[in-house]
Amino acid sequence: MKIAITGKGGVGKTTLSAVLARLYAAEGRDTLAVDVDPDANLGLALGFAPERINHLTPVCKMTEFIAERTGSSKDNFGKLFRINPKVDDIPEKFSIVHEGVRLLVMGTVDVGGGGCVCPEHVILRRLLAHLILGPDDVVIMDMEAGLEHLGRGTAGEMDSFIVVVEPGSRSVQTYHRVVELAADLGIHDVYVVANKLRNEKDEEFIRAQIPAEVLLGMIHISADTAEADRDGISPYDAGGTVVEEIKAIKERIDALRQEVTEGTNHA
Repeated sequence: MKIAITGKGGVGKTTLSAVLARLYAAEGRDTLAVDVDPDANLGLALGFAPERINHLTPVCKMTEFIAERTGSSKDNFGKLFRINPKVDDIPEKFSIVHEGVRLLVMGTVDVGGGGCVCPEHVILRRLLAHLILGPDDVVIMDMEAGLEHLGRGTAGEMDSFIVVVEPGSRSVQTYHRVVELAADLGIHDVYVVANKLRNEKDEEFIRAQIPAEVLLGMIHISADTAEADRDGISPYDAGGTVVEEIKAIKERIDALRQEVTEGTNHA
């Protein structure tokens, strides 16, 4: 199961990514959390100590390593390079583990545009394609804010997208744009998690705007998350209503996954 979590900046992608990863790891499942956000806050949300994260260099910023693997050089960097570099050792070589979750900080590719092909992008996409999982393994990718990564095709190797939205028209519009871009990548499983809901009016707005079959669940504003951030601990470790609501979202994901598996077996 490879899930890319996306949406506008500040909607709560990292909190959802971190709690989902911790929930799956708590079940004993091999869980890889990939941080593709330039702010790289996923490690803290997972509960890693800051000093461990501070020593990590995003893979996309390892110029010498990328040059070695892609065959690019100072003279031809970004022009001539291998498109099938060796990547199978990257998760083990550059990741750290906490509470059963393996964290890999990829960083983001600085160049945008639908036709972006550069050594950094090739390394990231090749890595995601290489991740052949067992039936119980999970990859959760915390994407950068916005939609440029979809235009570059970075997330094209994922099984499904979860778009985190707020109860507002601009956020819902982002969901519809992701559906279009995902279809261009051949991905048709695009789901929604509504975050930062305040009241019943917000819930009614989401239900009116998002089809019920793709709405995985809702997360309400809670002091627990803000307190966890202030105290420097994972929202999963803080517990509270947010974790319970994300547990329900996870159960919905697992149920949908089971339906897909059973449908494939019957076919």
